[in-house]
Amino acid sequence: MARRSIYITQSDAARLRELLRVQMSSNPKDRPNLRVLDEELKRARLVEAHRVKPDVVTMHSRLLVEDVATGEAMEVTLVFPEEADAANGRISVVAPMGAALLGYRAGDTVEFAVPRGKRRMRIKEVLYQPEASGVPA
Repeated sequence: MARRSIYITQSDAARLRELLRVQMSSNPKDRPNLRVLDEELKRARLVEAHRVKPDVVTMHSRLLVEDVATGEAMEVTLVFPEEADAANGRISVVAPMGAALLGYRAGDTVEFAVPRGKRRMRIKEVLYQPEASGVPA
């Protein structure tokens, strides 16, 4: 699967870099997932919050995704680890799915590792994005 450009706001990138700095030294069990997030940040195009397109997945975006294999759709919100609550669809950016979704746009398909192989999700729609709603970062 070809990797497309991803877009991350400067404020999200700054907060995520700090999260990586702290978590890499204090949370050894999450290091593989943190490395994936770090790689995504390194390749991202940074944009000012007011310039990010409204269909880009940013932190605290709520989106509708579809499992490519099963067709099952679900609504998720991309959050920082301390806000995660999978039972309520609040997916941590450190989780494989969360890191995969960050910076992609509606219509994109992302792939990420799970214990039994790979999973592919299509971003059907960005239902809410803080930047597009005028919420300060």
